[in-house]
Formats: sequence, C-alpha cells, structure tokens
Amino acid sequence: MGVHTKSSDMHGPGDRAQAAADAICGRHLRRALWLPGTRMAAVAWPLGRVASQFGSWHYWWHAHLVDLLVDAAIHRPGATRHGDRSFDPDRSFDPDLADDVVRLLRGIRIRNLGRWTNDYYDDMAWLGLAIERADRHLDLDHSRGRRVLTRRMLDAWSPEDGGGIPWRTADQFFNAPANGPAAILLARTGHVERAVAMCDWMDDNLIDPDTHLVIDGLKKQPDGSLKAETGTYTYSQGVVLGAELEAFRATRDQRHLDRLARLLGAVERHSCTGGVINGGGGGDGGLFHGVLARYLALIATDLPDVVGSDELRARAARIVTSSAEAAWTNRNAVDGHVIFGSEWRRKAVIPTESGAKAQFVAGAVNPSEVPERDLSVQLSAWMVLEAAAAIDLALPEHDPRRPSMAKTRPPG
Repeated sequence: MGVHTKSSDMHGPGDRAQAAADAICGRHLRRALWLPGTRMAAVAWPLGRVASQFGSWHYWWHAHLVDLLVDAAIHRPGATRHGDRSFDPDRSFDPDLADDVVRLLRGIRIRNLGRWTNDYYDDMAWLGLAIERADRHLDLDHSRGRRVLTRRMLDAWSPEDGGGIPWRTADQFFNAPANGPAAILLARTGHVERAVAMCDWMDDNLIDPDTHLVIDGLKKQPDGSLKAETGTYTYSQGVVLGAELEAFRATRDQRHLDRLARLLGAVERHSCTGGVINGGGGGDGGLFHGVLARYLALIATDLPDVVGSDELRARAARIVTSSAEAAWTNRNAVDGHVIFGSEWRRKAVIPTESGAKAQFVAGAVNPSEVPERDLSVQLSAWMVLEAAAAIDLALPEHDPRRPSMAKTRPPG
C-alpha cells in the first residue's frame, strides 16, 4: 500500500520540508503572551513585537500549524535541535517537536480563554483533527480536548434542518468546510456510522452536476428552502476526498471509492493548472491549496489495495509532487530563509510592513495586501512540501505498526 518515490537527492522532499519548517517557525513562532512553556504564531510577517503578541490570532490557522509540527516530527524522527534531520526507522517521532506541539496547544488554549472550543464548527473540526494526530503519533494525551471537540461535531448534526452540520453555532449554513473535516475526525475517533452519513449527505447535496466538484454549501432561507452557495474551493475538494477515503478505509464500501475517483478526476480537470494546484490568495484562502495537497497525499499513502487503487494513488501523488516542485522552484528568500508565494506557479514576493495586513471580517480572514505576508500562505507551502515528503517516504498516516485509537462506537 502506498506510492514510494524515495529520493536520494540532498535537496529532496524531506530537506525542502525542513527548510520550510525552519524558516516559518523562525519567523512566526514565539511564546504566547511571553509566557514560558507556551508557543503561538504571529499571523503575519513582518509584524511588530507587540502586535504579534496582542493582535489578531486565528484559531484554525494554528490547528494547521499543530498538524505541520506533527508532520515534521514523524517525517524526520531522527531530528534533533542540532543534529541530523534524516528519517530514522528505529524512532517514530522527534521528541523536541513533540514538546513544541504540547507548548503550542497550551498557547492555543490560553489565547482561546482556556477553552478548546469556539463558535465555528469548521475551526473546531480542524483542531480536533490536529489533536487526534498529535496524540496518536507523538504519544501525547489531550484526550479531554479530543472528546470535547468530537462531541461538538456529533451534537451539531442537523438533518431536520437540511444538514449536515452548520458552519457555526446559531447558523443554518451547512457547508463542506465544516462537514468534511468533521467526518474525517469522526471516522478517526470511531464514529464511523456518523462519518458515513456525513459523506452521504455531502454527496447528495454538495456535488456540482456539471464539474463534479464539491460546492461550498447550502444556506437555509427564511422560507425554509435551501440555497446553494456554488463556490468550488480547493480545500472543499480536499476535505471531501479525505472523508471518502476514511469512510472507504473503515467500511470498504465501493460507493466511497467511486466518489473518491470521480472527485479526483474533477480536481485534475478543474482545480489544477499544468498539474499544479491553483492558489487561493491570502488570508483564509492561503490555506486552501495546502489542505487539498494534504488529502491528495493521503490517497497516495493510505488508499487500500483494491482494483484500480494503484492508478488512483499515482494520480494523486503526481499532483502533490508537481505542486511541491512548483512551490519550491518559485520560492524566494529573506536572510537565507525560504519564503513562499500564494500561487505556487509564480515567483514569491517578499513582503514588507507597509500595506494592509489580514483582517477578520464576517467570520473569515481577508488577505494582506501582499499575500505572502500571511502565515496561512506560508503554512500552505509547508503543507505541500510535507505532503511530498510523506509520499517520498511511502509513510502512511495510519501506520500499521501503531494501534488505532478508533474503536467502533454508535454515532451518539
């Protein structure tokens, strides 16, 4: 199982991912509110010292940063603060990075006023996924946070209102960015029946009949009807691919594989240019193409061996490796450290402190004037480079050497 393209190049996928990790953590990562034993990321760079501590912070961006530290820890488990950064088959993760994950999760709770939760179900699903991965791969224990966030996903299920789960509390917009990651989280925590129901709901309601891409969602109107919001964002494609993959792994039901294959073809036709995933700009959109890369890589490494799976794995891997190559080729550098563009097919622009920075408006983060300034843009590039590293190592997310945390449970 898994596509293997192990590279002996000194500038191979793992080295590139490490260069991204070093640069992004060096520029963005610091103590939360200057408190010892914590980490938090400045949401933009350059950004003043006080603004980086007391200005905006974005919950779901930090969830993806947790995920990326987990990636780095398991892709380069022989790493030390000052030593070799290569893969070590006798060690499952880098303990220094595991410590950073603990500090970052502590910082997230502090900035979130001591809570794991907020008002946005998509945000909470992302943090739940990051915590589940951190605990499973790095031998950590944030079981209370995982249970709280998983329960929020279960309790938000609203078939009587037309969902799905909503985008946020007290809202009736049922969208892929909430239902996709929630379904993945529920599948990974043993709530397979509910995860499958969410996949079925998305396939019934959110697939464009012409392109076969996933649309944004359905918004309930005052008269009780549901209006389609038809944007087809790259991260929506990614999370539905991930959800269908998890459902197929858990059930081996052919319908999930068929949907995955159909959506992969749609992504190849409509979400890529020249084989490279299209960018989403800055702000929240800066993360969109990285999310798609993560779940394409998961197809390459974790799709079970069935008829046709070799071709699907190879096609997914090809998009990831082409996108990673483009992101790396078009990088720029500041003081010898890499910086990446919001559109991987174009040369990255070096940001400055001038111009408007990203702002949280109406439930979403708008981009900075220069998108490269946004943490989201840099995380997305790091994400595609770690995705390529996972493929290069043929390292599955669900490592057969490790026992799964998931046990089959009723949906609750």
